[in-house]
Amino acid sequence: MRMLVLGAGLQGSACAYDLLQNDAITEVRLADRTVEHLPKFLQPYMGGERLKLITLDVKDAAAVAKAMEGVKSVMCALPYYLNLPMTEAAIAAGAHFADLGGNTEIVQQQKSLNAAAAAQGVTVVPDCGLAPGMVNILAQMGIDRLDETSSVRIYVGGLPQHPTGPLKYQIVYSIEGVLDYYTTRSWIVRGGKRVQATALSEIEPVQFDAPVGELEAFHTAGGLSTMAHRYEGKIQEMEYKTLRYPGHAKIMEAIRELGLIDDTPVDVKGTMVAPRDVAIAQMQPRLFKKESPDLVALRVVVKGTKGGKPASHTFELVDRMDVAQGISAMMRATGYSLSITGQLQAMGTVSPAGVHTPDECMPGERYVTELGKRGVLIRQIVG
Repeated sequence: MRMLVLGAGLQGSACAYDLLQNDAITEVRLADRTVEHLPKFLQPYMGGERLKLITLDVKDAAAVAKAMEGVKSVMCALPYYLNLPMTEAAIAAGAHFADLGGNTEIVQQQKSLNAAAAAQGVTVVPDCGLAPGMVNILAQMGIDRLDETSSVRIYVGGLPQHPTGPLKYQIVYSIEGVLDYYTTRSWIVRGGKRVQATALSEIEPVQFDAPVGELEAFHTAGGLSTMAHRYEGKIQEMEYKTLRYPGHAKIMEAIRELGLIDDTPVDVKGTMVAPRDVAIAQMQPRLFKKESPDLVALRVVVKGTKGGKPASHTFELVDRMDVAQGISAMMRATGYSLSITGQLQAMGTVSPAGVHTPDECMPGERYVTELGKRGVLIRQIVG
């Protein structure tokens, strides 16, 4: 069985590593514009028969088609704006496709390819990372266990284990993505109606067991994906919030309100400059701390009724960096999630053929079991 991973960054490399742990996979193709600087955890597989590195320009349709030739599943860890053309290419190649998503408008465009995917007998599953991805699957599990659901609240964050500096934060994925989430309004459900919430708003404390302790949660975009659309009029309250150490949101709100992360260019001494470009250039080296271990904290709370009585299902995760392998907690939660999705698609466990978000098609119990095999342990509390 051959598999293709598009994107050799942090998440793509972690996805490829996880695929290589399955002996039933005979070949893992890892493709990107450059594949010279891969993480140390992939070094043992370099030069072997199972890991094939491909230098690929994804704008070259013929080269993409060749890379997808003969593969069972394609897992895309490229920037979100490439997900639609890569979906189209995978369908044409007759391969299953999964990506990390993060942009709901693009997911809706991918859904328009449902008939084409079904005709090819393949599944396309966008939004297969941590959030969106893992949290949506867990939320759906809670919804399915109740007779009626009144509220779904999702909290998730990637954090340093040893916070320093005013933001108490370090980059665990694209800084561009972080700033997008901090400036984009998010869809939530309030009173059964779909409405938009301002990023960084409605800060609330969320308590985890020591040593994590108290965190703060606030609105950011993308985490619910299409669930707010699916459950409008069916569930009264549904929202997604990001977790950070206390104080983070107010600082970022001040930076945003001062216009320092706007993407509209301004005149600076005769040169047009986008403030966000300057912010990224300044923040990137200060917030990227390669040797600092991270953690992922997650909580999904689903409330409603079962058998006429109040009931709830809570899913919780605190996962930490695999120091021995040098695989961050965010890579484990996101890259492994993408890998699990691709493998379950290849096995025929994800159905029916067509385009479906994870909450619509992923077998939740099996997914949680697969995470557990990798040491990503979801704690489940029934109330």
